[in-house]
Amino acid sequence: MTQSHEAGFETLCMHYGENREAMFGAAAPPIFQNSTFTYPDSASFHTRQDADATRFDYTRTGNPTTRILEQKIAKLEQGEDCRAFGSGMGAISAAILSCLKAGDHVVTIETVYGPTRRLFSDFLPRFGVETTYVRGTSIEDFEGAIKPNTRLFFVESPSSLFFELQDLPAVARLAREHEIVTMCDNSNATPVFQNPITMGIDVVIHTATKYIGGHSDVVAGLVVGSKERMRAIGRMEGELIGATCDPFAAWLMLRGLRTLPIRMERHRRSGLEVARFIASDPRVRRAFYPGLDLHPQHGLAKRQMRGQAGLFSFELRQASQEATFRVVDALKIFSIGVSWGGYESLAVPLNVVDPATGEPTWIIRLSIGLETVEDLKADLYQALNTLE
Repeated sequence: MTQSHEAGFETLCMHYGENREAMFGAAAPPIFQNSTFTYPDSASFHTRQDADATRFDYTRTGNPTTRILEQKIAKLEQGEDCRAFGSGMGAISAAILSCLKAGDHVVTIETVYGPTRRLFSDFLPRFGVETTYVRGTSIEDFEGAIKPNTRLFFVESPSSLFFELQDLPAVARLAREHEIVTMCDNSNATPVFQNPITMGIDVVIHTATKYIGGHSDVVAGLVVGSKERMRAIGRMEGELIGATCDPFAAWLMLRGLRTLPIRMERHRRSGLEVARFIASDPRVRRAFYPGLDLHPQHGLAKRQMRGQAGLFSFELRQASQEATFRVVDALKIFSIGVSWGGYESLAVPLNVVDPATGEPTWIIRLSIGLETVEDLKADLYQALNTLE
């Protein structure tokens, strides 16, 4: 190994940010399940909030277990620093609020994650913040929505439900020209498949409940960006709104990171195989998965992503509620559930508006887990047979 050798992604997941000797040689970092940290003298207490302070104060502001997680995620996302939160929406809300004030304007995509859309549509207007929704598949969508008071572009690529992409380098360039902050929800791709910061995006957000946790047993969120921005978020939105990441949740995510590259590769292989299977079935009208050659943005996906995860949706030819419910209810291995990114496969029927047509339709979203892929295909086949 040469001096210039950079550790690989898997090695970073395992070792980065850890000091085993300082933790009595523990192979897994200990859980500092405490609220309060003490000081040896008054002077150290009164310098605890200095920018270069090395001591911890109170778990709402920082914790040793959580800090290891934050250091790993920042490195994996190729950002400077990270802040962990108690939920994905805690992270999303804190990040968004950190760059807005009364009278500001936001541009985001029509198919953004449902609770994020509610934040923009139902909560922020109370404080005089306006949001414009665009499809986002063209840079002209963003350019045409800019106002003199636009302060934020919030993107999610691939997006929820219809898995449309935004051209992240183009969005970042346009934003810089107008001094607009850019944020990307990267929960779907994870740092395994995409690093928006390397494409010019200012802030990356994760609902770590999904693939990063990976075991359907933790609720958490992560925000990655510059040291200056993360310090400001930590001192303001992180500390004052108080969506604190519990140390045990941080420890569970550290455990999840050990297998993240392996799990994501399995999700990728199985997701692509099941998506191809679904897309080829005559009872299916459309499958929405950027990894498929037939996806209209497949070329963009190949340029800015290293792969696709195991999440996609499809529309039946009989796109009615009755037919959609019948297929989902007939599934035996897939469970019905709103989340995704765990080891188990999930299906959920959804009544949505197609961004391409503006018309309502029914779709089935699948989260492809770690089960034997042939079993998943067989389960879907027998469920689709109920339409005949």
